Amino acid sequence: MDQRQRTKRFGLCVILFALVFRLAVEGIPRKMLAWLIQLDTAPIHTYSETGRNVRFSASEAVFWDHVRESPPPWLPEAQRPRFSAEDAELVEVFYACSKQPDLQQLLESPLEWDLAGETPTVLILHTHTTESYTPGEEPYIASSAYRTLEEDHNMLRIGDAVAEILEEKGIGVIHDRTLHDYPSYNGSYVHARQAISGYLAKNPSIQLVLDLHRDASGTASHQLRTEAVVDSSTSAQLMLVMGTNYDTWEENLALALKLHVQLERQFPGIMRPLSLRGQRFNQDLCRGALLVEVGAAGNTRQEALTAARVLAEGIAELAKGADTGNRQG
Repeated sequence: MDQRQRTKRFGLCVILFALVFRLAVEGIPRKMLAWLIQLDTAPIHTYSETGRNVRFSASEAVFWDHVRESPPPWLPEAQRPRFSAEDAELVEVFYACSKQPDLQQLLESPLEWDLAGETPTVLILHTHTTESYTPGEEPYIASSAYRTLEEDHNMLRIGDAVAEILEEKGIGVIHDRTLHDYPSYNGSYVHARQAISGYLAKNPSIQLVLDLHRDASGTASHQLRTEAVVDSSTSAQLMLVMGTNYDTWEENLALALKLHVQLERQFPGIMRPLSLRGQRFNQDLCRGALLVEVGAAGNTRQEALTAARVLAEGIAELAKGADTGNRQG
């Protein structure tokens, strides 16, 4: 080997040694990882491991630690609740009117709606907004007996609990926070009617109008208290109050019956008898209007909140509509 070849080999060895030394100093694993997660390298690596042909947009300037792969396979939606004539056995009705509807037929009527989506489909309001509960360990300043302007203790708090769950389920909600019964209790339904009409005109996507109240019966010191058990906790009961003094009352009653059955299936004893009245309660404004009594004045706020969450879960179960006919199993 002549001097020129020895010099060339020595030079190559020096260059190789310098390259290995630099990689050792900077860290071979880190360099290798940096190469593997480059936008133009990651698809090759993913394909070699999984066989997936993954391509990434050139507009993505940053590549995260977790390689984004193909979307998961499509999964069918949960089965819609099914109702049949036999479910009328789960509904006790208190008749305070002359109407005698066919409950079995109404339960078998279709419920074709979809409450999910970006646009608001549910309006929550409170005709008697300042209604409140027995203070218990959380006192509040009363505006009158079992009424308060404090939003954390009147019906607005109950509406917030329902709205929160519905929104978590992907249902758009408008929660009207107007005090329709203050400063004057008289005219509450007139004031509420004006508000409902306005919301419906501006939001034609609304399919359910939910008027949340609490019941009251008894004396100042001995108020009605309702009770049910929900997941080993004490809860207030729920009661649907439906008017009949308008043309489409049976459509709203059909919805109320389905919700009543759905809630009673989930938590037996949560429902009080459905109250059928001769008034209209502004339910003539929407095919999908319900008045719900969430507990009574004798209940605590916590008991009412438990019932409110049950109500919201029941509505969410009906968000995609319902199937009718003979139940299977």
